Amino acid sequence: MLQQKLKSLLGAALVFSICIVGCTKDFKELNTDKTKLTSVGKGEFPYLFSKAQSESSQNFWKYQVSQNLFSDLYAQYFATTASYFPSDRYTMRHDWLNFFWNSIYVEAAPQLKSILDNADKSSAEYAMANIWWVWTFHRVTDYWGPIPYFQACEPLKVVPYDAQDKIYDDFFARLADASAKLKASTAGAYGNFDLIYGGDKDKWIRFANSLRLRLALRISKANPGKAKTEAEDAIAGGVMETNAHDALVKRNEAGSDFNGLAAICNWNEFRMSASMESVLKGYSDPRIGIYFQPGKTGGGYEGIRNGLSSSQLTSPAYADRNDVGSNVGTRWALPVTSGFDRQLSVSQNVTPAAESWFLRAEGALNGWNMGSTAQAAYEKGIDISMRQWGITDAMAIASYIQSTKTPVAPGDPINSPALSNIPIKWGATEAAQREQIGTQKWIALYPDGYEGWAEFRRTRFPKLYSIVNSDNTELPAGTFIRRVTFLPNEKSANAAGVAAGVTALGSSGDKASTALWWDKN
Repeated sequence: MLQQKLKSLLGAALVFSICIVGCTKDFKELNTDKTKLTSVGKGEFPYLFSKAQSESSQNFWKYQVSQNLFSDLYAQYFATTASYFPSDRYTMRHDWLNFFWNSIYVEAAPQLKSILDNADKSSAEYAMANIWWVWTFHRVTDYWGPIPYFQACEPLKVVPYDAQDKIYDDFFARLADASAKLKASTAGAYGNFDLIYGGDKDKWIRFANSLRLRLALRISKANPGKAKTEAEDAIAGGVMETNAHDALVKRNEAGSDFNGLAAICNWNEFRMSASMESVLKGYSDPRIGIYFQPGKTGGGYEGIRNGLSSSQLTSPAYADRNDVGSNVGTRWALPVTSGFDRQLSVSQNVTPAAESWFLRAEGALNGWNMGSTAQAAYEKGIDISMRQWGITDAMAIASYIQSTKTPVAPGDPINSPALSNIPIKWGATEAAQREQIGTQKWIALYPDGYEGWAEFRRTRFPKLYSIVNSDNTELPAGTFIRRVTFLPNEKSANAAGVAAGVTALGSSGDKASTALWWDKN
């Protein structure tokens, strides 16, 4: 399925490049600045902003090659059932990662930069473009580490890769400035062209501060002092607190702007991971029937370990893996007799309000002023997450919060043990509390593999299974992947720029085992 789609896309790209070459003979007459095809005015800003939101959040097939085959697997929300996907065994497939890179540097960032270069610097348009710029690039740098950032989208032959700590400094500066400018504005911008909040400035302020809080916790081991300051300032500015603040990107089936997870769920190439099964079953978590569907045969919720070899996946023990295993839930795919009816227009998850509560809980354990105790924030996070997914029975939620149930063994062909022995009920020690926060945050972040993988690297919670087989010599058995490696295309076309990135990574170099700047585990 993927190989066929990529061939079609590459063919389309070739046709597009031919058209570009054939249509540029009059540019000299039409444009003084050869790096600009047209002038950009305020009338174009809404279209540019919508395009950037849609592309950087990975719509349709790009979801698979950007997220599902990498961070979704590394976060262990899913595991592949197709024997031809080696990324679940830590093989770097740069030909797939190219599509993620291009969706940002070709289809999202230039649109945002056009707004930032042309908008009034005090305007809501400018502020919201900056917030989305940070959201877009924090996912890119948390994949690779050093990336082209400060001179991204500039017409340069060599675009240097910037160090991640410097990029994060800029993230914080942009978010603080954007929040202040939005507060000073009479209204938000873009109206219905804003695919998340419809131009609601108050929700954008909360989103910006919640992103700032997320990034503050991300650097809490690398730069504790700055992390504390940024986190406390974010809380003071107002973060996401209720599900009315949830960030979801609208999708449109009619325009082929599909929800990415829904678009790929009926290709029968992935299922629930054994890690999700161990936790959700063990906790008797009511979200299991929303996140996933019972298997077509057996009627149970069954997962699969990450990193199974091709021979294991094609062995009799796993012959019915797609029929027995659990596909994604009815938010994305309604079951029908002949497969799955995909919910292509369902809004795509960006950031849930529940996350901010779990971040506040961790911040409180750090001794920061989070406006809440750690326990109260932790329990509020669970409550908000349940309600996000339609679970509104207050007594059932309260019972879950006080549960002493623990993860269970998934009962798979390789006899995997229970993932952990951590209960839901607030623990008596800080070590237990940190694991509980990390585990419940991981559950609440589903299906956002980008953030799930980033937080696992930072906290090492939940205590995920090691992958069964690693095909990557840089990552021996029992170790976890820390980053994706630089693209061969970039090494060829931007060699000096990439070299700066390799230097910024330090002595470990451009390896999948090299920890990012904020990853201190």
